[in-house]
Amino acid sequence: MSTLTTTKAAPAAVAARPRARLLQPVYLRTELRRLLRNRRTVIFTLVMPPVFFLLFGTQRAYLDQSVGNGNVTAYVMLSMALYGAILATTSGGASVSIERAQGWSRQLRLTPLRPAAYVLTKVAVAMVLGLASILVTLVAGLARGAEISGSALVWSVVLAWAGSAVFAAFGLFMGYLLPAENVMQVLGPVLALLAFAGGLFMPLGDGVFATIARFIPTYGLAEIVRAPLTGGDVSVWAVVNVVAWAAVFVGGAVWRFRLDTARV
Repeated sequence: MSTLTTTKAAPAAVAARPRARLLQPVYLRTELRRLLRNRRTVIFTLVMPPVFFLLFGTQRAYLDQSVGNGNVTAYVMLSMALYGAILATTSGGASVSIERAQGWSRQLRLTPLRPAAYVLTKVAVAMVLGLASILVTLVAGLARGAEISGSALVWSVVLAWAGSAVFAAFGLFMGYLLPAENVMQVLGPVLALLAFAGGLFMPLGDGVFATIARFIPTYGLAEIVRAPLTGGDVSVWAVVNVVAWAAVFVGGAVWRFRLDTARV
């Protein structure tokens, strides 16, 4: 009789157990502090983009030349802001590589923290760092003569920040794929090459390079983020580019994450 009672009560007891929230504020704050204590990451994501803008976007000709709802200096500013967001979100996602090597991710799996919460926290931290990189670059740009309408600025910031989530998934994918000792040493030059090839640093014009750029991960985001400034329509190719690469990076991150957790 007692056995029967226990059997009936067990499902109720299991159902009564609280499920952990996907976003844990304490864990999120801890991850932010850990990331910001990494000086290389801070310099890489918060210093380089505004420095690049100051080097390449403040020429007198750019200040005086108009484009759409602003000037060319604003065009360069938005490009560098997006580049900074891409760097930040990629490095934030790729930090899982170091944690795997140190055994930290295995320790977390022994806690009540759900795997989905771990991944979501990584993405959230990467997005916070990406927003900080965008804002730092915008401050530098506006202080040095970038002219852009208020609505275009708001839309470009929102699009750059939201779009950089694609590269948070890219960082997670590479973090599970590459060894910890050289993950950012590999990804840094790769992102710079993708930025050049995708038209983030300079207009593509027409010809074979413009055609090839349509298949580069940065191409779609660059066009979408600058559209509020230029006033032009976003091409179907740009939207397809962002959606397709987002699917590739998210799918790759999920695939590698499942392989990684299966070994433990």
